[in-house]
Amino acid sequence: MLAEWSAECCAEDPVLVVPWKDPDGTAAFVDLRANPYDFDAIPEAEHHPPLMQALRALNAARSPVFTAKCDAWRLDAGELEHLQLNLDLVAEDAPAGFGSYIDLVARERSLFTSFHQHEQLLRRLARLAAPLEYPAAALDCVVRPALIDLEGPQQGYAISLYLRALGATEQAALQEWAASLEAVVALVRGKDFSR
Repeated sequence: MLAEWSAECCAEDPVLVVPWKDPDGTAAFVDLRANPYDFDAIPEAEHHPPLMQALRALNAARSPVFTAKCDAWRLDAGELEHLQLNLDLVAEDAPAGFGSYIDLVARERSLFTSFHQHEQLLRRLARLAAPLEYPAAALDCVVRPALIDLEGPQQGYAISLYLRALGATEQAALQEWAASLEAVVALVRGKDFSR
């Protein structure tokens, strides 16, 4: 698996705000820690069972993180071309692609407020994900500023996990994405991630 990380912490970069609500009111933050069965409020999870399983695992009581946002989509032509190039795959062999992102927030306050610890986590996660046997998948982790106001306002950092996969067919791309997503979630939940 191709695994990379970066930081987007400049003044013009987006900030994750939790709780959030779309301006049109069609989507909003769902606290799956407090309401673990509220997946009906997350259409992306209902349409993509592997994403639902990932959200369940990442919001479970023993998880070091909780989720703030997510999405899943078929890759467009530009994303396909970019990923084919990065994975060194011929377009004819991998013409279909699927991707997702999940925004993660650390539960532990000392980790949430530390850029340095987030940097260490993402280095570790990229190192652990690189040997995973998913040659048609790419993990891109981004650390970004976060403002959380669930039990009082807090400033810190969040992680956006972008996972994209290619395949010879749409079904093959979905399978590669689902399997690699499960493997990455296992890494995030594992003891090596937050040690």
